[in-house]
Amino acid sequence: MPTHQSNEPISPEGELLPVRVTGQGHTAVVEIGGHDVSRDLSAYSLAHRAGDVPQMVIELSPRSTATGVFEGLAHVVIGDPPDPGPAAAAFLSAISPAELEKAALDRHDLMDGRPHELTRAMLALLREWALGQWGEPEPEDGR
Repeated sequence: MPTHQSNEPISPEGELLPVRVTGQGHTAVVEIGGHDVSRDLSAYSLAHRAGDVPQMVIELSPRSTATGVFEGLAHVVIGDPPDPGPAAAAFLSAISPAELEKAALDRHDLMDGRPHELTRAMLALLREWALGQWGEPEPEDGR
């Protein structure tokens, strides 16, 4: 699946749009032209090269209700989500098979005697690691 960015400005005639991004932990409030569009976005990126106008690429969420009310200071473009394959391949290349196997075998909460338990445990660990959850699992009894 090829990566494609449509890079078609949504601001009319190259007009710059005022953009404000306020980080809040793992989330951010994204305002364009004074309108909070955070709920309409699945992702955004902001790039700024010295001497150039900043460029914001926004990816609309499938549940977006955006009506296109944008005006103001960065070139705003709508892009397609990137192909996750290269990032997944890079992530998996960094995983030590020995560490993955040891961690899966140490996860008694994932070993339940059902078919393919080791594979299911490894996949669960890889999902957790991909999300940055490197800590020890919570005991099942809540202690």
